[in-house]
Amino acid sequence: MLDLHRLRLLRELALRGTVGAVAEALNYAPSTVSAQLSRLEKEAGTELLAHAGRGVRLTPAAQVLVAHAEELLNGMERAEAALAASQSEVTGTVRLSMFQTAALALLPGTLRRLRDEHPQLRVEMTQREPERALRETWARDFDLVVAEHYPEHATEILPDMEHTPLVQDPLRLAVPPDEDGPFSLLRSLSDAALVPWVLEPAPAASRHWTLQQCRQAGFEPDVRYESADLQAHLQLIESGLAVAIVPGILGGYRAPNVRWIDLDRGPHRQIFTALRLSTVHHPAAQAVRRALQDEARRLQGPRG
Repeated sequence: MLDLHRLRLLRELALRGTVGAVAEALNYAPSTVSAQLSRLEKEAGTELLAHAGRGVRLTPAAQVLVAHAEELLNGMERAEAALAASQSEVTGTVRLSMFQTAALALLPGTLRRLRDEHPQLRVEMTQREPERALRETWARDFDLVVAEHYPEHATEILPDMEHTPLVQDPLRLAVPPDEDGPFSLLRSLSDAALVPWVLEPAPAASRHWTLQQCRQAGFEPDVRYESADLQAHLQLIESGLAVAIVPGILGGYRAPNVRWIDLDRGPHRQIFTALRLSTVHHPAAQAVRRALQDEARRLQGPRG
């Protein structure tokens, strides 16, 4: 009989490419992963892995097992969700992934709601960039992800995932609040052609989108500063050193001391939650998603 745990390791190898990557993701020693895959080959009675240079590749027989392993894992998750739904209290652990601005604005209020409404529920949050987090949630590293996509910059479509809109987040040019100096004359995006900019490092979607906006406005921005930390962006802007296109959700964390300039067509990025279809009905995942939605509505309420 085939062992489900070993089938999962084979699936992980198909997703991650190397035994080392599987071992790192699951906190195993590479030798342990290799030994378990060797046992699975004996159980299957056929070759599953073939040498390819210094690595391995999956044989056609292994690909068949990977497809069935996916079905079995989905079935196990649906069974766990049904069992949890039969209980009187929401319990268990939800592994949540969020990117920085969403975590700053939404996470504290969400956790307070869950603490009050579901005290037996444990939430573990890890900060990840959205595209990586979506793929890792699909691969079962997380149960729920808060991700984003910018206008005309759609995220990767992964099978068996459900997306639910959370926030339509306005994107505006943030400039220093000083009434004097080179920034005081800025009234539109095109006016920012000759001032310093701060952007996220490549390949962040926000950077790509901002560059496109500037180029469509007729200039290449003078990118002097790069940081993945949008709080650092705000510090530079508030200090009179740079400008940037900043998402409005940061105002849910603290009101920035900046002057806002609206962009043409009033662009928004969409913030959404995503989880695997096999866990959609799990009470714990539903509770966390609902708390995120409630907190997002609370933050948007005062701004109309």
